[in-house]
Amino acid sequence: MTETHANQPGTDVIDILTSDHREMLELLGQIEGTPDHDRRRELADTVIAEVMRHAVAEEMYVYPAIKDHVPNGAEEVEHDKKEHQEIVEVMKRMEDVDAGEPTFLELVRQLEGQLRHHVNDEETEQFPKLRAHIPGDKLVDLGKKVETAKKLAPTRPHPHAPHSELFHKTVGPGVGMVDRLLDKLTGRHTG
Repeated sequence: MTETHANQPGTDVIDILTSDHREMLELLGQIEGTPDHDRRRELADTVIAEVMRHAVAEEMYVYPAIKDHVPNGAEEVEHDKKEHQEIVEVMKRMEDVDAGEPTFLELVRQLEGQLRHHVNDEETEQFPKLRAHIPGDKLVDLGKKVETAKKLAPTRPHPHAPHSELFHKTVGPGVGMVDRLLDKLTGRHTG
């Protein structure tokens, strides 16, 4: 799922992020309709990994662009970072709950609600502003950077990690490498 757009020339960052949103919400919808607990866990692990990759890539490249080019961008980014933190905390709790427990589905619904709210903010407010304030070729370049960042990003929630461009660009790839190693060692499905 993380490389769906990499080979499409001219695909911009907004198209990539919007497609990510659809895929994440679709996976969440599948969890509730799946009676098999092992499959629920696999789907949840995949969603968590995709949300982490997406959020880290946004924090590395999209949020700095919003700050630099969108009026009141700094305030919007701070709001988004708070929402990312809330999402990370729910995903961390999901990791610690057995997929057969009723609490698990409650957390899935909570995550879906938070993601839908976040997606709505981005797609109805921020993305049109990005298109209005950043030339198309720069949005395509941002898309390439986002796709690359998603390949290196962590796949597990880290609630105590800062939501900052500097952290993600310096420490994040190492955290991502450790996460992917743990995923392989534990057989965790991450998409």
